[in-house]
Amino acid sequence: MSAPVLPPRPTHRLRTALILAALAAMTAATCLPAIGGVEIDLAALARNWRHGAEKLLQLARPNLAFAPRTVGPMLETLAMALVGAVTAALLSIPVTLWAARPSNPSTPVRQGVRALVNLVRAVPDLVYATILVAMIGVGTLPGVVTLVLFDLGVVVKLVSEAIDATEHPYLEAGRAAGGRQLQLNRATVLPQSWPLFANQWLYSLELNVRISAILGIVGAGGIGRLLDERRAFYAYEDVSLIILEILVVVVLIELLSNVLRRRLR
Repeated sequence: MSAPVLPPRPTHRLRTALILAALAAMTAATCLPAIGGVEIDLAALARNWRHGAEKLLQLARPNLAFAPRTVGPMLETLAMALVGAVTAALLSIPVTLWAARPSNPSTPVRQGVRALVNLVRAVPDLVYATILVAMIGVGTLPGVVTLVLFDLGVVVKLVSEAIDATEHPYLEAGRAAGGRQLQLNRATVLPQSWPLFANQWLYSLELNVRISAILGIVGAGGIGRLLDERRAFYAYEDVSLIILEILVVVVLIELLSNVLRRRLR
């Protein structure tokens, strides 16, 4: 008796080729200004590449003698990042519970909180910083408030979605036993969600250092103010040193975060 012959596996080459062709056509169409696409001027790149190359050469030579002037602003940036992350962490706990379905069965309240969080996330952090600098003045406070808003949007969005995606059979048992939602959240949802919160809090701390460097450009304090000042004077060797210091700080915070995450598991 001969062995059964399996039918050949269906191939999707034609469909794959059509999808790739459609993507290529859409990409080409976005580069045609005549139909509303962006204009990519490669000739300008060929004409002006030397200007960029000169700045890159300057950036490749960090001015180490400038390091003492960066200590104070860098400490200010770290303080802004830490205060912003801690404040956002405290605020994110109740807001996340209001935004997650298992911890807040009230659909109107939940949808309202989510809409508010989406609105907070939709506004760019530079816009927040610009408005707050105009309202409060130049300094670290506008930067801290901006970081709190940014962190709050990120943490609430990611943690509430993670809570939604998790099975919660214990909540049904708790409700059947007559437990109130507040009691159930405190006894069941929060203990299981602490690792999720901790991961996002540490991640927001890393992000804050990077964002602080940008916020300083609009006067929100930190190392960004010094970065913008040296850039305005075309002191790209000093800019290079500042960027290098930000990189080192971000890497150190990431290593510390990894250690803390392993301990929290």
